[in-house]
Amino acid sequence: MSKEVFFNFLGNTLTLDAVIAGISDFIKKEPGRKYKIIIGTDSMAANETFFVSAVTVWRVGNGGIHFWSRSEKIKCHNLRDRINREAIQSITLAQEVRGRLKETLGDEFFWDDQVHIDIGRQGPTKEFVDSIVGMVKAYGFEAVIKPYSFGASVVADRHT
Repeated sequence: MSKEVFFNFLGNTLTLDAVIAGISDFIKKEPGRKYKIIIGTDSMAANETFFVSAVTVWRVGNGGIHFWSRSEKIKCHNLRDRINREAIQSITLAQEVRGRLKETLGDEFFWDDQVHIDIGRQGPTKEFVDSIVGMVKAYGFEAVIKPYSFGASVVADRHT
């Protein structure tokens, strides 16, 4: 994960270390505010597809920033495979970001550990909700699904 290439809103290429530094700088500008750090992944429905993961830092009530990465093309056999890959990619990134932010900002920094999943109780992904939400929770994150999963269905989707 640490060698993955990320981009910011200006289109600049960043390392994960630079993303963590950017998040840290953003938070340190107004440390007394409440923040939510949201990880979400989206992909296009195709036999071979790119997976885009987004890290969104929301300064509650006052904007935010986001970073994203795009995988190489990956072959998906079916919808279940694609949704599982999205969830696993988000969980892996969330674990890495959480660990690095604790090193950078300290244990006293608390953020709502949210993984946004592009699934919902309506449509073709409804049969995956319980298993994917359970998997996300098993890793210690709050699972957010449609219609509230903007980290995946809006932010990451913007870059797929």
